Amino acid sequence: MITLNINGKEQQLDVEDDMPILWALRDVLHLTGTKFGCGMSLCGACTVHLDGQAIRSCITPVSAAAGKKITTIEDMQNQKIGQAVQSAWSEIDVVQCGYCQSGQIMAATALLATNQKPSDADIDAAMTGNICRCGTYPRIRAAIHNAASKLA
Repeated sequence: MITLNINGKEQQLDVEDDMPILWALRDVLHLTGTKFGCGMSLCGACTVHLDGQAIRSCITPVSAAAGKKITTIEDMQNQKIGQAVQSAWSEIDVVQCGYCQSGQIMAATALLATNQKPSDADIDAAMTGNICRCGTYPRIRAAIHNAASKLA
């Protein structure tokens, strides 16, 4: 049994310590906003926050999250930065297929939490490893700039 803080709520899970956070979220807690992409930390679809840092939940075991706070895409609407990013995503019309977008938004919010005026280079560095098969990278960058200006 492990206790995890997920989106501000303590959750008791009867899972193995080495279960990836992704599967605890999706299969045990039915929080399906976090996506499975590659299972090898290469695509970023599974990005969540662990104590505010963007991490790949497909390779991070639940044992690494004990005593820390996990934040998923489901909680972004309750956070100022998350609201700004989601609003910018809609205004810029970032999404095409949408599969990668929860991971993209989680990476973008982690960036804006630590850098309120990111340059293009800052955005590119923070978003590296979050793959969009539809190629919406210019719109993702524009949306991050848009969200940053809203937060200023």
